Parts: sequence; structure tokens; C-alpha cells
Amino acid sequence: MAAVLTISSKTYSSWSLRGWLLCRMAGLAVREEMQAHDDPGTRAELLLLSPSFLVPCLTHGRVKVWDTLAIAEYLAEIAPEAGLLPADQAARAHCRAVSGEMHSGFQNLRSALPMNLKARYPGFRIWAGARPDIERVTAIWRDCLARHGGPWLFGASPTLADAMFAPVATRFHTYDVALDDPCAAYRDTVLAWSHMKDWTAAAMAEEDEIDELDVEF
Repeated sequence: MAAVLTISSKTYSSWSLRGWLLCRMAGLAVREEMQAHDDPGTRAELLLLSPSFLVPCLTHGRVKVWDTLAIAEYLAEIAPEAGLLPADQAARAHCRAVSGEMHSGFQNLRSALPMNLKARYPGFRIWAGARPDIERVTAIWRDCLARHGGPWLFGASPTLADAMFAPVATRFHTYDVALDDPCAAYRDTVLAWSHMKDWTAAAMAEEDEIDELDVEF
């Protein structure tokens, strides 16, 4: 059955990254369709000006689903062997809870530290309003790693939660966010993930840029 994943910029779009990772993790071969950077809806999503995200959008046969968590649940149904959700019921509930928190929260972190895979800002001064979000993210990471033993949030293999937090790992790298040892090790695990390396290489090859997201801080 043919599958198409509609995404926007690989450099800037955290939501596109999440959906793409989930498809890779599920082993679903997809044809990528890129939305142009000058598309008004795409720019609104990337600049955090729209509350409605229509990318990524997965079309799989007669199924069309665009919310990232809905994509994850669909893929978990059709590919349960992929382990997008933990096997243990309590861990599965925990995974859904932290993934949902990432999906709906952390607005200050998103606006203060926009995803930009081509940028690097050593010594970046982080806006105080983003600090509580950073502290909450790292608290989630430490708790999951301690409960489940790492190196991924829910144990030996990546799950939905790792796909949801992967863009945050890139932000922490881009903006030189200081992390304790467990969180730094987890960030590095995500960045070294083969799927992340593939996505990042494709981002580096993108020619189009959005000036508003390439400000010299």
C-alpha cells in the first residue's frame, strides 16, 4: 500500500521531524512530499503563528492523518512489532503522558529556541521565561532514564517519546544548553541516532531558508 508523508522544512520543522521519525521507526516506506517554504500555511507553522499544524500529514491508502500523536497511534496499530509504545501497560501510559505533554506544552521553549539544524550558538543567553520549560523537559528525561534504565527514555529501544523529544535534543545542541550528565548523554544518543543523522544530512542539503529563523542572536 503506497504511503505519502507531507512535510515542510527539514531544517526548521520540528513537527515534520517527529512524523518522519515515527514512520521510519514503524518501518513504513513513505514518499516524501515537501511543502514550499513560501506557502503561507508552512510559514505560519514554522514561525509559530498558527495553532493548527497540518504537517506532517500521512496518507496511507484511504487513511489520511495529520496530527503527530494520531500518526503515532495509527502506526502503532498497523506495526505493533515496531515498539512505538512500550509493552508494559504502566510504561505505555507513562510514554503517552510525556509525549502528550511535549505535544501540547513548552511554548516558551519553542519560541525562545526555535529548531534550526544549520545553526550553532555557543554561549547562547537563554530567556528566563524558557528556563522552566527546560527544567521540566530535563526532569522528564531524568525520571524516564532512571525508571527504565536508558539509553532511551523507555529502555533499550526508541519509542514514541523519543521521537517527540528529538527536536528538543537538537535545540539543546543548537543553543548550547547546559545539561547534567544523564541528560547530556541522552541528547547525544538522540543526535547519534541513525534516523536523526539521515534527517540532518538532508536538512544540510536544503537550499531554501527562512530569514526570520536565521537571526544572528
